[in-house]
Amino acid sequence: MAMHALTGFSLVSLLSFGYLSWNWAKPSLVADAPAEASEQPSAAPSQPPHIIFILTDDQGYHDVGYHGSDIETPTLDRLAAEGVKLENYYIQPICTPSRSQLLTGRYQIHTGLQHSIIRPRQPNCLPLDQVTLPQKLQELGYSTHMVGKWHLGFYRKECLPTRRGFDTFLGSLTGNVDYYTYDNCDGPGVCGFDLHEGESVAWGLSGQYSTLLYAQRVSHILASQSPRRPLFLYVAFQAVHTPLQSPREYLYRYRTMGNVARRKYAAMVTCMDEAVRNITWALKRYGFYNNSVIIFSSDNGGQTFSGGSNWPLRGRKGTYWEGGVRGLGFVHSPLLKRKRRTSRALVHITDWYPTLVGLAGGTASAADGLDGYDVWPAISEGRASPRTEILHNIDPLYNHARHGSLEGGFGIWNTAVQAAIRVGEWKLLTGDPGYGDWIPPQTLAAFPGSWWNLERMASARQAVWLFNISADPYEREDLAGQRPDVVRALLARLVDYNRTAIPVRYPAENPRAHPDFNGGAWGPWASEEEEEEEEEGRARSFSRGRRKKKCKICKLRSFFRKLNTRLMSHRI
Repeated sequence: MAMHALTGFSLVSLLSFGYLSWNWAKPSLVADAPAEASEQPSAAPSQPPHIIFILTDDQGYHDVGYHGSDIETPTLDRLAAEGVKLENYYIQPICTPSRSQLLTGRYQIHTGLQHSIIRPRQPNCLPLDQVTLPQKLQELGYSTHMVGKWHLGFYRKECLPTRRGFDTFLGSLTGNVDYYTYDNCDGPGVCGFDLHEGESVAWGLSGQYSTLLYAQRVSHILASQSPRRPLFLYVAFQAVHTPLQSPREYLYRYRTMGNVARRKYAAMVTCMDEAVRNITWALKRYGFYNNSVIIFSSDNGGQTFSGGSNWPLRGRKGTYWEGGVRGLGFVHSPLLKRKRRTSRALVHITDWYPTLVGLAGGTASAADGLDGYDVWPAISEGRASPRTEILHNIDPLYNHARHGSLEGGFGIWNTAVQAAIRVGEWKLLTGDPGYGDWIPPQTLAAFPGSWWNLERMASARQAVWLFNISADPYEREDLAGQRPDVVRALLARLVDYNRTAIPVRYPAENPRAHPDFNGGAWGPWASEEEEEEEEEGRARSFSRGRRKKKCKICKLRSFFRKLNTRLMSHRI
């Protein structure tokens, strides 16, 4: 342990840079910051608060100034310092799962989205029978608006943001797009435009950098609404997901950073930080701020091969190590009772649903099928968190670990299955948790192999890991062999959770989703009746020995089904 600590210290010392001070007087590149914001009227504090939820994409745990990063984030640093930093906050390792749990308050095993993400050509979306957070807030009198990345399915119109509780929507439906052209390719030759306003394709907005466009849209929403009516604003930035693109003004600040990917990534983070600055200015200018709750959260760990860093945590995006599931998060609000502090209360992304519904004057609990808890007293007043455990996930479709078995799980759990759970201070992982190295910030042009090898994790012939996360947050000391009693107890909890799981929904891709069939843009392609006909057709085809289809579209569908079987379970 001492050697690991010394190694981590030396790497941080060699690789970290002190970030430069920010010139707050400099005009914003995102939007015009109002000079007289404090003179604007504010809403009466007796009404439900305005809720602003800001979600960033692929921002690493290390990639914020207050975590010692070399990236400039003065706005996030200031908002977090004046609010409550959440330093025991958990999210999911990839995009769709985090977003689905935020908007439903349910674990993946209770939405059927246990496996991977929703691909653009899959006939899949957030379950239509579950009441979403914005729908619940609409019932409580809120106006609801979404700006940014959806990534919760769109194959039917009923799946779109405006059908799932949002009054307005501007953003992309798929997982990643070009920041300027809004094109997205889901394989060679399968490309389309993806920027939508409401339920229409927003062709005319192409050419504007998405982070700037989204910040400007937030200002327009605030300018057009009275603060007398409660507002829910969900800002899901595309930043800082790949492709690595940034306005040149921000790149210039990091011109001395040797690693090109890290340089571009840093510029994108700083641009996003300034967008958040302008959103807070707009809240003050238009009278929303004094009765507002601003929540900032990342959606998953950083992608270390695309400039991100989760140092000193283990792992990266797409893994169940802490680097994949420990989130960046803070709450900033004039309504907090205890401000300017760090909270160690256990919080999970599912908790925002009942917490925000409670702030809005409603009720939501386990009786409604939720897995989240109301954690506002823990955040605002410093009380103990009602949450004592987190099911990170159970994914029966992920590649089974070669060295896992039912015998290895005391006869009650197949340890080949990918699963992760935290109970109290203990965290258990089974199956293949994903890439498990400790990866320091890659700020140098050529990262020395000798340093890299100091933190390499040799391939282990095992399928069970146990860590005391409170004492060992970097997951360096596996205690599975020393504490079989704890391993057995946590495996039993996995069994309990698995009894409540619904079947995984991960359908084959449908060639009808190709943008060429939708005028060159990604968008809905199926109706409810057509979906039922397709299901019936597939059943008939199977019972007749899968007789050969004559139509061209059916041949394409067969091809993509086979391709999906071979490849899709390996893709994120």
